[in-house]
Amino acid sequence: MATEVGATRPRAIRGNAGGRTGGRRPAALAVLCVAVLIANLDNTILNVALPTLVRALNAGQSDLQWIVDAYVIVFAGLLLTAGSLADKVGRKGTFLAGLAIFAAGSAWAAFSGSVGLLIAARASMGVGGALMIPSTLSIISDMYRDAAQRQRAIGVWAATTGVGVALGPIIGGLLLAHFWWGSVFLVNVPIAALGLAAAVWLVPDSRNPAAGTPDLAGALLSIAGIGLVLWAIIEGPVRGWSSAQVIGAGAAGLAVLGVFVAWERVSPHPLLDLRFFRDRAFGAAIPAVATVNFGLYGALFVLTQFLQFSLGFTPLQAGLRTLPAAAAVVAIAPLSAVGVRTLGPKLTMSAGLACIATGLWLVSGITATTGYGGIVAGIVLLGAGAGLALPTSSGSVVGSVPGGNAGVGSAANTTAIQVGGALGVAVVGSVLTTRYQDNVGAALAGQHVPAAAMAAVRGSLGGALEVAARLPGAAGEQLAQLARAAFASGLDLGMLAAAGVAAGGLLIALCWLPRRPR
Repeated sequence: MATEVGATRPRAIRGNAGGRTGGRRPAALAVLCVAVLIANLDNTILNVALPTLVRALNAGQSDLQWIVDAYVIVFAGLLLTAGSLADKVGRKGTFLAGLAIFAAGSAWAAFSGSVGLLIAARASMGVGGALMIPSTLSIISDMYRDAAQRQRAIGVWAATTGVGVALGPIIGGLLLAHFWWGSVFLVNVPIAALGLAAAVWLVPDSRNPAAGTPDLAGALLSIAGIGLVLWAIIEGPVRGWSSAQVIGAGAAGLAVLGVFVAWERVSPHPLLDLRFFRDRAFGAAIPAVATVNFGLYGALFVLTQFLQFSLGFTPLQAGLRTLPAAAAVVAIAPLSAVGVRTLGPKLTMSAGLACIATGLWLVSGITATTGYGGIVAGIVLLGAGAGLALPTSSGSVVGSVPGGNAGVGSAANTTAIQVGGALGVAVVGSVLTTRYQDNVGAALAGQHVPAAAMAAVRGSLGGALEVAARLPGAAGEQLAQLARAAFASGLDLGMLAAAGVAAGGLLIALCWLPRRPR
């Protein structure tokens, strides 16, 4: 079993992580952060390409959600196993293997010719990301033993995470302005190759000699449970929320997750020692940070479509208009360490979540005629909130687990981030789709629209606009306006739901996070 919470931390066995690498720590940190950047970039670089995929691959709204979430489901489901594996066999080797698999999956995704192949390729990239990300944070934790230095390094790591999320649409827009849609994946390959070459020389190795055998049964249960729940949420608008398939999958997913929790209680080598949750620094930070990415990922998923479909921006123009969020992350994230030292994790995390909830609430007021100026304040607040909350939660979680379990602790933190993001895309996207389909269906009732055209209109806003473009004169313009209004209405409801989730995270932080850092 893992070390008891609060017990003396076992020292991890280091390779070259001692004083000999002290001068190389900044360079090693930079290499690790580049890997974190491309892994998190991939979560949102695809968002700006979604309208292109509607046209290139005939993807519907639920297809788009699966293309985004296939990566996140596998990523999140394997993170805890990967963190345990890294602790046992060595964090550097696990990191290098993950980076190589991520690069191979990116090349496959770039040349996928169908929705199904692209979803499969995205899932393979999730395997690489799961091996790579928890290793980076545990290596950083081992390189920086001083608490203040570790918090600053984690601040850089978390800032890179936020920057990757925020810069994804911008870089995606630049690539789509000059290349085909596969370029948003192919760009990962040369960066990963350079990262591999640099990491072999610069990144130190470490492991936990007391780490147990990775819990494969727990990994399978977590993937199955998360996957079934997300399937039910994403497919609900398509198959009907009251359908036996959706209800059955959702109930089965919750049951499997219940079995996962029960198994973790009795497993001799659990993925995550549930006793960690007794520590408020861990137990409150995990759900709170999940609500951060719920709002951030959910907002970026729908806003990049709004910018292109409703406001008519090109992918590059849409990506550039998310730049205020990236700028806010870059400006605010380094200040989170100051906030933790002076105000404590409770107030710093709460301030971040308050910014996110407010930003989502502001965005929820848009209409079909709202311009970019109507959403920019909300975008800035989303970035500022992520810049405060992500480093704070990461430092709280990593600082609360025994040192030998740094890989599992960092994996738990990243799992919360990724599961929150996957749920954000699934829930916000499904709420939007349900409201959109209801409004469009009601408006076109009795209009004798051909079945194929109606399916395209109900499938996505992009499909509706393509149908509208083929209609003559006023009829086409009327359909386009109707579809845009329905999409804006669904977006508003989705953002309100996300704001409510962020407000729930704020309450968790205020009630349970400790006032002072570890």
